[in-house]
Amino acid sequence: MTRPTRRIFDPHIHMTSRTTDDYAAMYASGVRALVEPSFWLGQPRTSPATFLDYFDALLGWEPYRAAQYGIAHHCTLALNPKEANDPRCLPVLDELPRYLLKDGVVAVGEIGYDSMTPAEDDALAAQLQLAHDHELPALVHTPHRDKAAGLARTLDVLRESPLAPERVLLDHLNETTVGDAADSGCWLGFSIYPDTKMDPDRMVRILRVHGTERVLVNSAADWGHSDPLKTGHVADAMLAAGFEDDTVDRVLWRNPVAFYGQSGRLALDVPPPGAREQHLFQGNSILRGGE
Repeated sequence: MTRPTRRIFDPHIHMTSRTTDDYAAMYASGVRALVEPSFWLGQPRTSPATFLDYFDALLGWEPYRAAQYGIAHHCTLALNPKEANDPRCLPVLDELPRYLLKDGVVAVGEIGYDSMTPAEDDALAAQLQLAHDHELPALVHTPHRDKAAGLARTLDVLRESPLAPERVLLDHLNETTVGDAADSGCWLGFSIYPDTKMDPDRMVRILRVHGTERVLVNSAADWGHSDPLKTGHVADAMLAAGFEDDTVDRVLWRNPVAFYGQSGRLALDVPPPGAREQHLFQGNSILRGGE
């Protein structure tokens, strides 16, 4: 029996940090759509203007790059938790509303916690309100340290917000937080990394225990040690563990489509590589050399 063509929607991947070779490899592995959340760039920003240039890139250049490789690109925009502690960055909250009206924006995010400070409390609450006001879902970053306490604090703020649980994706979960996250009614996100967070085998064990309802799997794949093909590795691990093709498709395609589809802004039809005429983005292309 011929296995159907695999399709993957990576619901959280930082492609600004990756190369065009990564886009080509992702397409070959089955990735046809992705969401790129705005995040900390690895060094402090010094003014809100640097956020705005970054947001513009996520709405313009990155969708252009992705489309050249047959991948539909969407983004989420926000003041990230780490930089919520920097007073120089806070004015970006006043700029977000006009960006949240853009077609390519499918959620507010990443928001949530890094060090669990009062400033992060305020930024999380304010941006959950923005998500509600703009009828968008929210992508919530649970902290890398003290995860159980971080999730509990996140859920406290969510309960006080107007945003319904089914419009919230709690990301970076693991075995210690998945139970409480599932009980909250929110969607469940898992980041698969080479060395840290989750790996494919641990992900399979969680799926066996907790099922596939409201579960999203991502590669995150930022500028650190990460792998943009980890979603495909999870698909392989699920099949090897006896999951059916339809179940793999549910976790790696239909679930992210259902969550981000709440924005009403998903655009998933992108021609395959080579099927579109080469064009420029604001006078630039991804081509190098030749005429």
